[in-house]
Amino acid sequence: MRYRSSLSILRWVSLVFIFCAVILTVLQLIRFSRIRGNYPPGQTIANVPVGGLDRGQAAQRLLETYAIPIEIHYDNAVIQVKPSSLGFALELESMLSAADLQRASTSFWVAFWDYIWNRTPNATDVPLRANFSEDRVRAYLENEIATRYDRPPTPAIPVPGSVNFQPGEPGTVLDIPRAIQLIGDAMKSPTSREVNLSINKTNPARPSMQNLQILIQQIIDLAKFDGMTELYLLNLETAEEIHFAYHAGQTIQPDIAFTAASTMKIPVMISVYRNITEPVAEDIYALLSQMIDRSDNESTDRVAQLVVNKDSAPLLVTQDMETLGLRNTFWAGYFYPGASLLKRYETPGNQRTDYSTDPDIYNQTTAADIGMLLGDIYECAENGGGSLIAAFPGEITQSECQDMITLLSGNHIAVLLQAGLPDGTQFAHKHGWVTETDGLIHTIGDAGIVFSPAGNYVAVIYLHQPNQLVFDPANQMVAQISLAIYNYFNQISQ
Repeated sequence: MRYRSSLSILRWVSLVFIFCAVILTVLQLIRFSRIRGNYPPGQTIANVPVGGLDRGQAAQRLLETYAIPIEIHYDNAVIQVKPSSLGFALELESMLSAADLQRASTSFWVAFWDYIWNRTPNATDVPLRANFSEDRVRAYLENEIATRYDRPPTPAIPVPGSVNFQPGEPGTVLDIPRAIQLIGDAMKSPTSREVNLSINKTNPARPSMQNLQILIQQIIDLAKFDGMTELYLLNLETAEEIHFAYHAGQTIQPDIAFTAASTMKIPVMISVYRNITEPVAEDIYALLSQMIDRSDNESTDRVAQLVVNKDSAPLLVTQDMETLGLRNTFWAGYFYPGASLLKRYETPGNQRTDYSTDPDIYNQTTAADIGMLLGDIYECAENGGGSLIAAFPGEITQSECQDMITLLSGNHIAVLLQAGLPDGTQFAHKHGWVTETDGLIHTIGDAGIVFSPAGNYVAVIYLHQPNQLVFDPANQMVAQISLAIYNYFNQISQ
């Protein structure tokens, strides 16, 4: 009897346990069925956790997350912008449907079994699907950011009463293509909502050429030079020019005729190279070197007679200048004393009635003529093009123009324009002055190409004083002008 009684109790206990298990299972099924309607733990959509949320709650969380404003940093400025104003929009229905498919891909009983054993399913993520308008972002950056926060560079400005320039300040300009990419990435991230914009620095511009002209005229005024100054300056990088004549504090029309003196040897050199073939014979190159380096008149006459024409070389040199369009430059007779005047030339420069330098009837030029001729030599030497190649095809070559630059660079006098240049600066030039029949100097000229770190340029200056051009003060003034020009191109403040 005791055995049967014990067995009966065990049966009832077992039934109770089974009943409880069934009840618990039913309760867990009911609870799981409710949870099953939500996204599983670990589920993310567009990197936003949505586990345990139903479809509507997940949609709301996604909208709230991706509606957080983007914080844009431009230097020290902080700007906030709503993604919707940039055309950003989530493809919400598409992402939710993809998440629903992932949830449905796991069978009910497998999911329930994982739930019973408290096993978290492998985390899954539905990738972000969204669009934004690059055109709207670009327009926003251009109209709201760049126009407000970009800073233009401030140019260097001349320091009154000196040859120096106060340095300019660099500017900033927004890198718009890079900014579009960065803002797009931020709008697509639920957490990284800050953007440090890419900004390019812009170098300060040189002061205007007009400011440089004013500075040069101030230098002339401070030097109390009461003669005529004509200056031609050509920026070989941009083709910008300064060209003016200045007398007694007044700017007058340039292209005044000056005695060319030894600056005429630049046209002679070009005509010589036009009439020789490469390689240049040693004796001819020696004469050219003496003509430029030593400014030797006898060598000039000799090389012109040997290469151009024994009797009429000056006229042929003048014809070459006319072919190049230089109407104010001529050589009417050899340099040796007593040389015959081969032709009398009338030019626009020497026919002016408002001012005359009483130029030599044997050789004349203007600052612009010699300046443009040097520009032609530079263009030919650097790029194998320009007026010399066009005017004399097959007769002047790039290597010959490079020879000309070398010859002109060997002219070291350490006065006039060269005196204002830093040591070691390449200066391909020819100077010229002459003591006239009264035993005095009345005209001085210097013309050359300056090769400077921040840009190459042509500088030409002619001075005339009808009574006497005293060399030392004139030299100091020209050196100051040359230094001011060099500082302008290289923005040096001392």
